[in-house]
Amino acid sequence: MASAARAEAVAPQRTSRPLRAWQQAALTRYEELSPKDYLVTATPGAGKTTFALTLAARLLQRREVARVVVVCPTDHLRLQWADAADRMGIVLDPGLTNAVGPVRAGTQGYVTTYAQVAGKPMLHAARATAVKSLVILDEVHHAGDGLSWGEAVADAFGMVARRVCLTGTPFRTKPDERIPFVRYEEDTFEGDDGSGGVGLVSRADYTYGYKEALADNVVRPVVFAAYTGTSRWRNSAGEVVAASLSEAGTRSVEMAAWRTALDPKGQWVPHVIAAMDDRITHLREHGMPDAAGLILASDQDDARAYAKIVKRVTGKLPEVILSDDPKASKKIERFADGSARIAVCVRMISEGVDVPRAAVLAWMTSYRTPLFFAQAVGRVVRARGAHETATVFLPAVRPLLGLAATMEEQRNHVMPPPKTAQGDELDLEPLPPKEKDPNGVPKWEALEADARFAHVLHGGTAHTGEGSGAVALAPEDDDFLGIPGLLTAEQTAELLSRRDDELRVRIASRQHADDDTGELFRIEDHPDEDLHDGRAGNSWRDAAELRREINRLVSRVSAKTSTPHAVVHTQLRQHVPGPPSASASVDVLRARRERLRTML
Repeated sequence: MASAARAEAVAPQRTSRPLRAWQQAALTRYEELSPKDYLVTATPGAGKTTFALTLAARLLQRREVARVVVVCPTDHLRLQWADAADRMGIVLDPGLTNAVGPVRAGTQGYVTTYAQVAGKPMLHAARATAVKSLVILDEVHHAGDGLSWGEAVADAFGMVARRVCLTGTPFRTKPDERIPFVRYEEDTFEGDDGSGGVGLVSRADYTYGYKEALADNVVRPVVFAAYTGTSRWRNSAGEVVAASLSEAGTRSVEMAAWRTALDPKGQWVPHVIAAMDDRITHLREHGMPDAAGLILASDQDDARAYAKIVKRVTGKLPEVILSDDPKASKKIERFADGSARIAVCVRMISEGVDVPRAAVLAWMTSYRTPLFFAQAVGRVVRARGAHETATVFLPAVRPLLGLAATMEEQRNHVMPPPKTAQGDELDLEPLPPKEKDPNGVPKWEALEADARFAHVLHGGTAHTGEGSGAVALAPEDDDFLGIPGLLTAEQTAELLSRRDDELRVRIASRQHADDDTGELFRIEDHPDEDLHDGRAGNSWRDAAELRREINRLVSRVSAKTSTPHAVVHTQLRQHVPGPPSASASVDVLRARRERLRTML
């Protein structure tokens, strides 16, 4: 059995997929500079993970580093990074906690989160400096220096050999919120309200924007389908107010109309879900047999209510993925690899999460920051082949239409750090909360909302499909809805407008159908699937399963011999020497498993 030091130094044996042109160019520039710090800005879906792991493999091969440490925002991304590394022959442990001291034998590094680094920065410093290490900081804006996370990242990785920072867009920040290991320059900017100021803007060593990715067929074109409608609500004075989503006068009226439209009791949500389902059906029938859609909800109550509407409108059970669900990561994997049509999510499907078959997004959330918008839309733009396009259904409100209109521009987004050091939330700028007076009576109450197709937004231009002079469409043209180059934006808008009435009839016909809530959440109650199946050679998953099996066998031996668990573990280490099971290599764990089996 190879020693831990040798295991860390051995070059990866498996080869990676062919590199895209931008990835090769970014690697070439890295080789030219040979820097200690390297910042790559690449649009969501472009392949930042592949770039970083290819670089890691090369540095390991040349023995310029002996360990790789990846820091990412969420626990689910730890698994995703570890799986991607394993496909390239790099064994990264995604289960290494702060309670386990050294890096486990048989691995070439580990994947952790910013929250874990903040918990014990000196532990991570010791791991990353024990041998020459490459530290990859994924979505580096999470290391904002205005919070303890930034200080912890600086303390943990300030002395490492190499660092690579990754982000989806360039970002500005305030002078007192510097992100560690990022190079800044002074920059003047103009705010959304017309005010200006001087701040700092990041300077990337390599930049790959959405326009370049679109030209290279690395990402899908995005068609934004905006839906308006009239919302009616009762304000705190008891007055009934009505306003259109797209024609609201003041910001406060627009926010109230938006909130009302998102209310599950109205008709806006089921109408847009039906349009989304219709789009998924056409994609599946014409070139994308596994096409899927994502619904973004503001909170868990709305997510569960939207899931009921999906069941009623489509007849299919959605996957419900909530941020505090311990099974959330497994559900994301199940949805990514499965055939379910729709997933309803709260925050879990944002930055970095990879679901390539998702090509439709329904924006049913109140979040409206540039960062969250770019990251969420990035979940449906990852290209897999020709003639695939992404469709985003969204409320026709000014904040979202403004973000959609600038999707193809090269712009620097303001990326604030997370609000707290305990969570992974971004500053999502939600709509005002639903307030109640001291007697518990709501100060605001949604009454009803309808939905109407407003326009298609493509290339920053709105197309209504009415009076545009577009060539009349034959029925077979429906097959090509939204495929740029086959239908014009005007024709796409005409198709959506034509189907709008059909969808309204469809919703009305199902309005009184039985609400099968007894079946709705059955998908959430499925027993945990063995996600290890079919993943032969995935070392970190092998180790995790072996540790669970050893614990089960120890319990059986303890019960059979009336020996305390701790004593059984001690005897096991005497027969099969090595570190505790939490730090042991796969070979040691297998030997211990066999020893336990002989004791039964």
